[in-house]
Amino acid sequence: MEKQTTNFRVCLPVRKRVAIALWKLATNSEYRSIGHLFGVSKSSVCRCVQDFCKAEIIHFPDWQNLKDMADYFENRWGLPHCVGAIDGSHIPIIAPQEYHTDYFNKKGWHSIILQGVVDGKGLFWSVNVGKPGSLHDARVLRLSTFWDWVGQGVLYPVCTKNIGEVNVGYYVLGDSAYPLQNWLLKPFPDNGRLTPEQQTYNKKTSRAWVVVENAIRRLKGRWRCLMKRNDSDIALVKSMVVTCCALHNLCERHGEDFHQDWNTSAEESGRVITQDSEEECSEIRQALMRHLNI
Repeated sequence: MEKQTTNFRVCLPVRKRVAIALWKLATNSEYRSIGHLFGVSKSSVCRCVQDFCKAEIIHFPDWQNLKDMADYFENRWGLPHCVGAIDGSHIPIIAPQEYHTDYFNKKGWHSIILQGVVDGKGLFWSVNVGKPGSLHDARVLRLSTFWDWVGQGVLYPVCTKNIGEVNVGYYVLGDSAYPLQNWLLKPFPDNGRLTPEQQTYNKKTSRAWVVVENAIRRLKGRWRCLMKRNDSDIALVKSMVVTCCALHNLCERHGEDFHQDWNTSAEESGRVITQDSEEECSEIRQALMRHLNI
């Protein structure tokens, strides 16, 4: 963020550049208004935001991090070997010049999708941003770097744990919009004929899955640039979203207060509920169900 002063131009102090970028992310004010507030030009505001949002500062966890996350999930919710929860949310954008219909979502406005994975504390450890708002959550997942990362065998079948005589690898929790995988567990579809054991499984896993829904709500509550359309292009919006997720982690780790009046229901999570009554339940989900009913 720091720039060198030259004979032709005095550069803004790095603290002021950071403050300008944070103001944009937190308020979603127009560049011109922020320029008047800080006494700089509109173009200077834009450059500060672009420079601040350049760094990629969210990375996939290593083996020790995965173990720590699994231990926390089990101690907090009684779910063995779980390392996270996944969900998607729509980020409003101005209609792009090309392929604008692809970005028109089912709610009636243009958006890109944020699909995030959080740990048991609500901290993002995987963020995929930028897929068009018309796509279903399952499709976004299959096109994400997270899907590719899991495909390398990082979560399953390595580091398995025996649960009810079934080897269970690390897994994440999703809602019914996602495909059932050995490393992604979802609720049993509520067809009106769920067994008591299935109802218990749904209740306990859904209670833990809510951690990602709460994380996205707190994320948007703090950083208003994610709630309303701003005057940035899609490429910058993507960078802004990732940066806000990293700032969310920073705020949560340092115990920053979150005021409930920041919450808003204007843009709820973008998940789609599907019924998959034809789907066969996996051995892993069955094993976890039996474990939760002991």
